Amino acid sequence: MRIPRTKLHGLVLGAKEHFENSRPVDEGAYLRPFKKLLVDVTTSKDCLDKALDLANDLFNAFESVGHRVVIAPPDEHLRGITLDEREVRGKQRNPYYHSGLWSPNRPTVVYIGSVAVGLSVVEMSEDVLMRYVNGKYIRDADYVQPVRFRDYTWTTTRTLPTGRLRLVAYSPYWRVSWSADWQETRQTSLRSLVKSIVPSVEAAAADLVGKLEEADRQIEIERIEREAAEERCRREEDRRRVEQSIQDSKEHLGKVIQQWSNLMSIERFLSGVEQRTHELPDDDRVGMLERLRLARDFLGTQDPLDFFRSWKTPQERYRSKYPGTGSGEANP
Repeated sequence: MRIPRTKLHGLVLGAKEHFENSRPVDEGAYLRPFKKLLVDVTTSKDCLDKALDLANDLFNAFESVGHRVVIAPPDEHLRGITLDEREVRGKQRNPYYHSGLWSPNRPTVVYIGSVAVGLSVVEMSEDVLMRYVNGKYIRDADYVQPVRFRDYTWTTTRTLPTGRLRLVAYSPYWRVSWSADWQETRQTSLRSLVKSIVPSVEAAAADLVGKLEEADRQIEIERIEREAAEERCRREEDRRRVEQSIQDSKEHLGKVIQQWSNLMSIERFLSGVEQRTHELPDDDRVGMLERLRLARDFLGTQDPLDFFRSWKTPQERYRSKYPGTGSGEANP
């Protein structure tokens, strides 16, 4: 007996046409509508009316007691849930498994006070033995062997929608993981459970408030710890750069001193040459003085102070961002 649909909720009104405007799928498979801003319902075409009826009853039941059901606003950054549509979920799926199920851009949520709870209606699936007959697959249970001849057939197992629904309520907040679900059986329809589902979600929402507060507290603790660790890293890097500036300054000063020593040796040599040159005959002296000039031009500056000016103190190389803590920081 079909349960009559109550007044159409805004999220359900006109949704059927959008779901039927689906990407091509195999017969009996899950619909994949082109529109992505839709109520969160995952179903085959055969179960579409049933799924929308359940969603409609559920949304109206929530709103009858003052709770708003909407597609999540974009500015709240609420997330949907990754569905496991299998009716029997005992075996863990391969982590790389991709069901290919349609999902909306934003979740459908009910606001219990200021807390959002995600709502998703999904038609469950089961493994079905299929038989390939005359170019298409049919359920093996529906296959009848011809009397006069034998079909060339084979069987394979496929995952197909069952026509039975599951409702999933979940936390749409990334910082809290929580979900609960209700699923119907061959004997019990979920629509008959709607009145009991509403208070269960209300109780879960109240508990979710505490979980969100605790999650926020943990996030704040982690933020403080992360910032403290980053500050320690910055101080360590600052200390390392201070020490490196001292080492580089020492090495450079040593090179300047060595250059000074070398230049003084060269200058003494050139001065000695110049003194000896003045003792030469005039013809030899002119040529030697020119040669001495060329040597000095070739060597460039002979002033050791020019090299000393190029030396940089540790503070000129790097100034600590934490005055007073760096070993190379000058006293005020």
